[in-house]
Amino acid sequence: MRLHLKRWLFLLHRWLGIALCLFFALWFVSGMVMMYVGYPKLTQAERLRHLPALDGNAALLAPAEALRAAGIDGPLKDLRLHAGSAGRASYLVTPEGRRQPVAIDAASGQVLGATSHAQALASARAFAGDGTGLHYLGTVDEDAFSHSRALDIHRPLHRVQMDDADGTLLYISGTTAEVVRDATRTERGWNYLGAWLHWLYMFRGNAFDGAWADIVNVLSLVGIAVAITGTVVGVMRWRFRQPYRSGLRTPYPGRAMRWHHVAGLLFALTTLAWIFSGLMSMNPWRLFDTGTPPLHMARWQQGPLRLTGDDATPQSLIAAAGGPVRELRWLRTAGLTEVLAQPAAGTPLVLDSASAAPAAHSREALLDRAAVLIDAPVLRSEWLTAHDLYWYERAEHTMMGGHDKPLPVLRVVFGDAAASWVHIDPHTGQVLGRLDGIQRLKRWLFAMLHSWDWLPLLQRRPLWDGLLLAFSLGGLLMSATGVVIGVRRLGRKRSHRAQATACLEAQPHG
Repeated sequence: MRLHLKRWLFLLHRWLGIALCLFFALWFVSGMVMMYVGYPKLTQAERLRHLPALDGNAALLAPAEALRAAGIDGPLKDLRLHAGSAGRASYLVTPEGRRQPVAIDAASGQVLGATSHAQALASARAFAGDGTGLHYLGTVDEDAFSHSRALDIHRPLHRVQMDDADGTLLYISGTTAEVVRDATRTERGWNYLGAWLHWLYMFRGNAFDGAWADIVNVLSLVGIAVAITGTVVGVMRWRFRQPYRSGLRTPYPGRAMRWHHVAGLLFALTTLAWIFSGLMSMNPWRLFDTGTPPLHMARWQQGPLRLTGDDATPQSLIAAAGGPVRELRWLRTAGLTEVLAQPAAGTPLVLDSASAAPAAHSREALLDRAAVLIDAPVLRSEWLTAHDLYWYERAEHTMMGGHDKPLPVLRVVFGDAAASWVHIDPHTGQVLGRLDGIQRLKRWLFAMLHSWDWLPLLQRRPLWDGLLLAFSLGGLLMSATGVVIGVRRLGRKRSHRAQATACLEAQPHG
């Protein structure tokens, strides 16, 4: 029975390994690329940097006037004003209950409608600045660099090629005419060897699109089986006490088999962790969907976002900011409508929407209001002045990067069944997000295991780089030798089959 089980372990690892080792090798190579070149994205910092400054002397309609002219009446989910849509100052409004924003010309109140060729070029010009050549490439629903589901509300996407030193390709929203993604020549080139390969995006945007998640999940599960059986077989074949007659601890005389055995034992644990954490990133079988009730944001806001004739004009808000403003954003907080006047970089100035006077939020008031967000007692609050394991930033190019995690931040810990933590920005008074127990577990099972985003390592680069590269190269050695072994095994099988066929054909007939 034991010999029978051992044989099945060997066979299972051999043939699953032959099927998966090439994927393993590609994952290790692409993972190393992704350490330094991420999937294209337009971060908030990039977006603001490229937005033209709002003209405080321009004849712009007040928000209530623009909404009335556009025929939009009712509570709003979001309202912004910037000069990045079709090269003109525009309100970007998302009515409550809708996902798709609407762009309104801030001078006339006219709804911009579906983005035209000319509007896309005007948006690209505003983004690129004068003096940069532009080439309109038409529209695309989805391509190799626009798989993000966050772009769904903007499809179809207009593409404009910039004649800048980076060869930047711009993607412009088909609904609001704003630039929603940029991809440099370097990003596009390396991503075919990086994220596109790593996340098997060759199965996205085509006939396999609906099965993409299942393909990744199944390959990950088979990969876990290969890693586990390989580790068991490797340990069984390793002589810990007495070497083989060859004087080696491994029984394999061939170089490829020997290195595969040794590399497999040395890098099995990290390989298994990376495959498992990659699977966790896919949220297989919706493991991390907790069903936790949403936050009571209506209680926090104390009324919907509505603009009236009593609200300050854009010109007054821009003047109150005292410097160039790239975007105005209206928000609702604790019964007050406030405006974030965002410069090209740095923190926004918070203004009262009615008076345009600076607004501020005290820690005590925020904590008192936070109690209404969840129907559960507040266990404690923490005033974070430094990043920690759950509130931290990654480099912009990384998968988890490009999202601001401002400091200080107020963390409110609730005693609900989901063990929720809520983060609040004390400067803007906005709820930044919620982390429940399941999401914190996912942070360990995915981000920690997959990217090693542990602050003591991230803060000690190039130590982080050296460790990840060393273990990735070790995994690549294990995978590459597995590919060589598999090719040789299949070659021998084909050769034996050909010889058997030749012998049968050589036998006399009749």
